[in-house]
Amino acid sequence: MRVIDADRLVTGRDERSIEDGRIVLGDEGAIDAVGTQEDIDAPADADLESYPAVVPGLIDAHVHLQGMREMDPMTWITESSELGTARATADLRALLEAGFTTVRDVGSTTGLGLRQAVREGTIPGPRIFTSGRTISQTAGHGDAHFLPYEWIAEDGGGLSTLADGADECRKEARKHIRNGVDVLKIMTTGGVLSEKDAPDQSQFIDAEVQALVEEAHRVGIPVASHAQGAPGIKTALRNGVDTIEHGFYLDEECLDLFDETDATFVPTLSIMHRLVEHGDEHGVPDYGLEKARNAREAHFESVRRAYEAGIPIATGTDFLGPELVPHGENALELELLVDEIGMDERDALRSATRLAARTIPADDIGVLEAGARGDLLALGSDPIADISVVRDVEAVYRDGDLVHS
Repeated sequence: MRVIDADRLVTGRDERSIEDGRIVLGDEGAIDAVGTQEDIDAPADADLESYPAVVPGLIDAHVHLQGMREMDPMTWITESSELGTARATADLRALLEAGFTTVRDVGSTTGLGLRQAVREGTIPGPRIFTSGRTISQTAGHGDAHFLPYEWIAEDGGGLSTLADGADECRKEARKHIRNGVDVLKIMTTGGVLSEKDAPDQSQFIDAEVQALVEEAHRVGIPVASHAQGAPGIKTALRNGVDTIEHGFYLDEECLDLFDETDATFVPTLSIMHRLVEHGDEHGVPDYGLEKARNAREAHFESVRRAYEAGIPIATGTDFLGPELVPHGENALELELLVDEIGMDERDALRSATRLAARTIPADDIGVLEAGARGDLLALGSDPIADISVVRDVEAVYRDGDLVHS
């Protein structure tokens, strides 16, 4: 048994943080008790640690664990999954050491294997929930536009499989479910790093999205949609998608649909910030740079409006692994939510804990309370006063075990 004391304890719930807080971790990796040091006695045989601040382990709700090291989409297609998996083991360690105890991998060929390796303790890393490969229409965001169609028609190529028409979409969803995915990732708009489409172009029609969502929800799996322009966002929300990824151009109808469906918004500010600020130094294609620059201010404004409207916003970086967007620097998303969107620090922390936990099929992470998993991040000072101290990591616990100090 282990006892964790903190000058300030942030539970992830809506109530104020606890001064002179205490957490008792049980032997099975779950939290036995949370409260003040005055109210909770430390068992005589427990190991006791003390820190200036403790928050729930952070969650990045949008990553790609492909082990990429370049920003050239051709390289993403041609490099082997074996190489990507080897590199991703280093990325997982970096994520864990940065305080991220859970990640949602929404597009990779490596995620299912990495999930198993972490579960069995073969490699260290955060808890992984994965979609495996994404599902895109032909000529959609997940298609490799720069290759001849015949080369990728059967298997899709890269991080996506292709499906067209409701029947193909239904079968592709079932194949993903057969593989054991935790979430289904689809594409309902074009994107920044896909060559021959655009963020405001809608992809997949209602019948196709209905088929994908129906198959996933029938077995209790949530659906995430890459959706940047308003028409594709509405198609996704109207048909029951659970999370909207990116959301560059939200209009009032989008906000109303978020409210009606209780969907979660994962803006991924970090990758757009890095693309615009430094993408030209790292080999990002010109078409990607142009689209990112054109969308940047609208993206910020959409997230501000969503925040003001009370839409649940979860942190997700869309980080891939290259030097421009490396795993381990994922706390940037919390800083951007505060500095660019105007969130207060408490809300930013909730976006990376309790609200990010809405994106995955688990109900015992993202908060510090009795019965929740013992995922904790110990910090050197108070993040409620300055969100940037989430980078000042003193210790990380996952399932009650000290995994980084």
